[in-house]
Amino acid sequence: MALDTHAAAEFYASPRGGMAARLLRERLARIWSSLHGQSVLGLGYAAPYLRLWREDAQRCIVLTPAQLGAAAWPPGGPGLSCTSEEDALPFADMSFDRILIVHGLEGAEHARRMLREVWRVLKDDGRLLIVTPNRSGMWAHMEATPFGQGQPYSPGQIGRLLAATMFRVEQRDSALYVPPSRLRLILRTARLWERVGRGVLPGFAGVTITEASKDMYGVIPLKPVPARRMILVEAA
Repeated sequence: MALDTHAAAEFYASPRGGMAARLLRERLARIWSSLHGQSVLGLGYAAPYLRLWREDAQRCIVLTPAQLGAAAWPPGGPGLSCTSEEDALPFADMSFDRILIVHGLEGAEHARRMLREVWRVLKDDGRLLIVTPNRSGMWAHMEATPFGQGQPYSPGQIGRLLAATMFRVEQRDSALYVPPSRLRLILRTARLWERVGRGVLPGFAGVTITEASKDMYGVIPLKPVPARRMILVEAA
């Protein structure tokens, strides 16, 4: 299943997709419990998760990269969605207090350029939250789900990528220890799988969740290095 908005919507409308969204929303809500009066951008395919803060935030906007196709959001309401190139976001500098990336980074054609654009439109005291398939987890190898598309990342790879794009990791979390199965027994016992997996096999989560802030020290220019004096000696 090549990831596009139609395939992602079909997945999240299924029992397995609904279960995955519920488990992941629970972890996201622990990190950002309330975003009252703040401006929030969801980048990638973030619509199933922005519902956490839509009523509380001042505004929530979904942006899907052009390669995924356009997606209307919210259902039955005024349009709060748009599409653009991932490395040319149509927003002014420092437009958002919070930016959530789900199903965005792993499919990015230019991940570093996308994150530089995210840095630009995020306020200086804002926060970025990235959900990516975990390289060691089962979901990254299940191509029939959106989490099995694109480039999975280990927590260390995410940290290095963020550091290279002038972000600083603030905290990490994980989710989706439940196997990516359609079996009703697995779906019904999903929370049990989460509790056991978190305690016994923490490195095998389906997704990693990383919160980051702008590394403002990374953009302070270094003091110019004084030129060394050179003494030329003319040979006799």
